Amino acid sequence: MAKALIGYVGGPTPDQIHETARLRRRVADLEAEVLRLKIENDGLLKTLSERVDQVTAGALLEAAH
Repeated sequence: MAKALIGYVGGPTPDQIHETARLRRRVADLEAEVLRLKIENDGLLKTLSERVDQVTAGALLEAAH
């Protein structure tokens, strides 16, 4: 009786198994996308930092003259 009250049906249905597999693939795809975006973001931050350093160095050289 208690099992019936909580929706116990003896195991997952084929649809539930398929949906679980689909969701696991989607999560893996999203995790890969997050990693790709983090790597891209790190590269952009490095480029920005290098350019800021170049501009700052150029401004300091101009100020010294």
